Amino acid sequence: MQWASTVTSATHLEDALDEALENLAADLGDAEPDLILAFAHADYGDYFSRLGRTIQARYPDAVLIGCSADGVIGGGEEIEHQPALSLTAAALPDVTVRGFHLGDNPDEWREQIGAGVDGDTSFLLLTDPLTCPTEELARWLDTLYPDSVKLGGVASGSGEQGVCGLFLGDRVLHSGAIGVALAGDIEIETVVAQGCRPIGNPMFATRVEDDILLELDGQTALSVIEDTYTRLSPDDQELFRHSLFLGVVIDRDRQVYGRGDFLVRNIVGVEPQLGAVAVAAQIEAKQVVQFHLRDAETSTADLKELLAQCSEPAPAGALLFSCLGRGESLYGSPNHDSACFQRRFGEDIPIGGFFGNGEIGPVGRRTFVHGYTSAFGLFRPRRRS
Repeated sequence: MQWASTVTSATHLEDALDEALENLAADLGDAEPDLILAFAHADYGDYFSRLGRTIQARYPDAVLIGCSADGVIGGGEEIEHQPALSLTAAALPDVTVRGFHLGDNPDEWREQIGAGVDGDTSFLLLTDPLTCPTEELARWLDTLYPDSVKLGGVASGSGEQGVCGLFLGDRVLHSGAIGVALAGDIEIETVVAQGCRPIGNPMFATRVEDDILLELDGQTALSVIEDTYTRLSPDDQELFRHSLFLGVVIDRDRQVYGRGDFLVRNIVGVEPQLGAVAVAAQIEAKQVVQFHLRDAETSTADLKELLAQCSEPAPAGALLFSCLGRGESLYGSPNHDSACFQRRFGEDIPIGGFFGNGEIGPVGRRTFVHGYTSAFGLFRPRRRS
């Protein structure tokens, strides 16, 4: 297995493609890629149709997928808010790579993915932000393929329908989802860094209605929030005012909770008369929840700890799907998450990806669409027992 990744910030797409393909060829040597991922800044949008044709002309046997983005990641660099192109290529011996496009009708998704997909298959997914029900797609895949890894991101670069581009081979699509199914001598280890730390204590959701949290441990949710606030340090109280989230424990059998056990979701409103809190998640009665805070320091610590827990040996290559709310806007400097990855595994491990409108990755044994998260995929040949 051999990976290569490169990024270029050339003003014109033709120049970016020439440079990126030359870099890939130098890094791959005699290896021919089976999979290429292309992430292109939305400023190149008028020329997206040339992207697939040019890459496929150079590597006609590779499966190509990609999308538009407001920021791209490649070769260990993260380039945001300016024209840039990232190409990541992988030679995957003894791996079946099947590209697919999923349209607007979920009843047709299984046929569109194709026959022969089973529990040993992993999925990379890229979705359109306005036309694809990404949460529904994640749940559907979990139901059909519960043991499969699902990883990816939601295209970015525009809030207008039909403007974001999804690249599949030499086609540019503007709706639905695209992806690849990977089967054979490959495994993907995932890292989903939500960038939060818990505050207060874990509590049972004792009264809920869909996404409305009414009571925690028998007290109104709003009174618990107020009590939690009074017990915080002044610095955390300041964070509390604009960076408060709710973590929901997914595995109900777990008794002790740490990083990776909580699905972190936004608090979207309060109802003072009822003492209720609205959360961007479906919560069930008796589910364990805990309030969380997010800031740059916490996000760094969270990512470092999760990467430290990753398996050995180092991966052959990696993909990073990061939120538009991370990067320079969170950390104040570029390349933060890529640099954390490189400090853990070394600068010679290729890593590519993009900044999106959402990140697709697992928490526990279920797949979710996240925000403010970095979702990594670490690729290796299957380890033999």
